[in-house]
Amino acid sequence: MALRAAVLHHIRVPVQTLRLKTNPCAPSGSIRLMSSHDDHLTKEEVVDRVVSVIKSFPKVDPSRVTPEVHFQKDLGLDSLDNVEIVMALEEEFKLEIPDKEADKIDSCNLAIEYIHNHPLAS
Repeated sequence: MALRAAVLHHIRVPVQTLRLKTNPCAPSGSIRLMSSHDDHLTKEEVVDRVVSVIKSFPKVDPSRVTPEVHFQKDLGLDSLDNVEIVMALEEEFKLEIPDKEADKIDSCNLAIEYIHNHPLAS
């Protein structure tokens, strides 16, 4: 810690002040920075896309897929099919689901909740 303080004491970095145009509608001094993740998916979008992914799975009868469907009990899928569905959802939403979480996703509803609450889902 003492070494860090000594080094920082000897390093001088010029600082420039940025002048921002003020927005007359915004309170003075407030700035809202936007990121690419501000446009988070709505629950309806997630439901539609998850249901679509499951309906397109080869071993699934699309007429039986609803947002509440259980992969094994209602669709007769096995654990390997479950893994393949989670992988398809990862690809669809451009995210990576850790194995511990992926093992818990055994229904459409759980997939929807996980993806909707994931900050990087797109």
